[in-house]
Amino acid sequence: MTEVFAICTGQPKPFRGSETSAIDKRPVEGPVGIGVLGIAGDSVADTKHHGGVDMAVHHYPHDHYAAWNTWLGEHSLLAGPAAFGENLMASGLTEDGVHIGDRFRLGSALLEISQPRQPCWKIEHRFDRKGMVARIVERHDCGWYYRVIEEGTAEPGDLLERVEPGHADWTVARVFAALYDPAYSHSPAELHGIAALDRLCEPWRDKARKRLEA
Repeated sequence: MTEVFAICTGQPKPFRGSETSAIDKRPVEGPVGIGVLGIAGDSVADTKHHGGVDMAVHHYPHDHYAAWNTWLGEHSLLAGPAAFGENLMASGLTEDGVHIGDRFRLGSALLEISQPRQPCWKIEHRFDRKGMVARIVERHDCGWYYRVIEEGTAEPGDLLERVEPGHADWTVARVFAALYDPAYSHSPAELHGIAALDRLCEPWRDKARKRLEA
């Protein structure tokens, strides 16, 4: 159980050239609705790679901020909200301590971990620093997404409480490493296991299947 000290939302804004992004998010005040497609007032610009029921709510552990500050050299974004475009800001939960399919109560909403977050170039552009994606891949500090099982409302200061375990042994870090870290030695049995995780979103299960066919 951990306190969510900020719930953040954003709308698409100019980001790079003609491209837009909603990675720049700001904290909400008071109760906010959480629906199957995400938090009220939040949006995505790239609907091909972001958004949808399996990427409704983004959680990036605030626990990682201190290490990023050391690596980046006290970057100003880390002193503000949602530096990594996350919807939920909280400490005490990291990728090696949560599992695919874990269910959490936040306010009156019920959330379920659906997939790790795949890092993209927008993080490096936002921070104006190369090498961040490679560091995330190496350290498995990827964050994750929730799908919304029960819609509801929540507000800053609410507790995020794990109320039902998901797939035992299949942490977010392990699944991310198996499919994205080239230094991680996965076995065919592990890939079969990932493909069989019924609470993992279908695109990630399909990644495992394709690795088996390669």
